Amino acid sequence: MAGEFILLPNEVAETRKGERKKPGRQNSPLPFLLLSSAGQTALDAFSPDLSRFDAAIVDLDGTMVDTLGDFAASLNGMLGDLSLPHVAPAAIEVMVGKGSEHLILSALVHVMTPAGTTPSAAEAGALKAKAEGLFDRAWARYQHHYLAINGQHSAVYPGVIEGLKALRARGLRLACLTNKPTSFAKPLLAAKGLDGFFEWVFGGDAFERKKPDPLPLLKTCEALGTVPARTLMVGDSSNDARAARAAGCPVVLVSYGYNHGEPVRGVDADGFVDSLAELAATAA
Repeated sequence: MAGEFILLPNEVAETRKGERKKPGRQNSPLPFLLLSSAGQTALDAFSPDLSRFDAAIVDLDGTMVDTLGDFAASLNGMLGDLSLPHVAPAAIEVMVGKGSEHLILSALVHVMTPAGTTPSAAEAGALKAKAEGLFDRAWARYQHHYLAINGQHSAVYPGVIEGLKALRARGLRLACLTNKPTSFAKPLLAAKGLDGFFEWVFGGDAFERKKPDPLPLLKTCEALGTVPARTLMVGDSSNDARAARAAGCPVVLVSYGYNHGEPVRGVDADGFVDSLAELAATAA
């Protein structure tokens, strides 16, 4: 984001932007807003002093890699094997972020719902039950297709490598924490040349619960040997922010990504970046 940046205390910055704090909003562990000289928020509520952090936990899908193409190819291969209609990428985008089980069930319900209709509660329950009955077969076919094409229809977002390099250069230990299965995440990171940045990679099957539960973040902090208050969470969705808040980790969200089809700037986070390269700017 072009422009000269200045630091202001939160209350002053919010007044300048003409915004009011949301009722009940938690106090940010990061006490500054970074504003451009034009008054536009560049990195809301994020301190550029990375020395306050010992580690960072980084999400994968929608944060580092645009994997929508991989999801579409795998899901549609699965649906074809089940003699079901395909699902459009735009519909898939709002399903991403809660793990493969949720993604598959959501896709099944979507394609089995008659076009242009809104199911009643009873009909929705019947569709869910039908999808659950197909799940085992669907999961097997989804795994088959995803592992065959993993990374072939995806791309690393601009600025990701610069941002990761900046975090490492400041001495932060890095872990990747995603809700996608570990067996999908590790090969994808390797295929995109990102695996070397991370000491740990944890998928949605690594712990008893997935994000937005705080358990994965707390366990990842334990693995990194850091305390949550000094561990920055970098993600793209409310799942990441809710997990970070509950775990006690500061959290910054990227403005791109998926976020279940909802505007990401409406999420309670400590800051937003348009590119992970902005982290490199704060480390300079």
